[in-house]
Amino acid sequence: MRTFKLTAVFISFLCMFFITGCTDELQDCRIANDTQRKRISQLEADVQAGALELDTLKRKLAYCQQTGGVEAETLQQKIAALEEDIAKKNELIASMQKNLMLGGAALPAELNTLLEDFAKANSQMVSFDSSRGILKFKSDLLFEKGSDKVATSAVEAVKSLCKVVNSEEGSKFDIIVAGHTDDIPVGQPETLSKHPTNWHLSVHRGISVLNIMAANQVAQKRMSVRGFGEYRPVVDNLPGRKGNPQNRRVEIYIVPAET
Repeated sequence: MRTFKLTAVFISFLCMFFITGCTDELQDCRIANDTQRKRISQLEADVQAGALELDTLKRKLAYCQQTGGVEAETLQQKIAALEEDIAKKNELIASMQKNLMLGGAALPAELNTLLEDFAKANSQMVSFDSSRGILKFKSDLLFEKGSDKVATSAVEAVKSLCKVVNSEEGSKFDIIVAGHTDDIPVGQPETLSKHPTNWHLSVHRGISVLNIMAANQVAQKRMSVRGFGEYRPVVDNLPGRKGNPQNRRVEIYIVPAET
């Protein structure tokens, strides 16, 4: 009997040891993930700043070429160096995102099911990546052409999403709205007056979605907006800056609160 008790105590000790060890390892993974995500966020901010600087340099170069300025060669070198730096940082971001431990931002089963049902109900407009907790809206259907105004047909879909993120399962998560464009330059004068670059257009479209969500009771402290312009394509754009519809999109990330 005594031997049995000692064995039971020993087994209990081993169980506690492994459970504690697993818990510590899980916590270490989460800390590492948080560090990785902060580094990714910083790199993304650097890329956005670089994109703005790149746009400024290209405008200066165009002016110099028109007026015969002597700075054209220097500007071309700066543009080439900045484009290379942005490309390297985008590659690093993609690599770090793939290497995030614990499968990135996979969501709880209940919330995952709600989002899958939402995507199926709006399949022409929305796709859902359950492994990363990302909803992708096709901008050609979500917005009027060359505009940041959400199309009437899409407003109801965004409202339906608000019900999901405000549900008991979704309320523990924050929302990141990220706008993307293709590489076709903004050309129409009426569009340029509101959105000088694709970067501006992508941010403004994200804000438009956020505003609808805020009007439908999604707490503003839960939401943020990012814009990547043409710099994060999911497929190659056509030659000659002719774009690709797949790159014109809005992505909504469902992330743990205060990530």
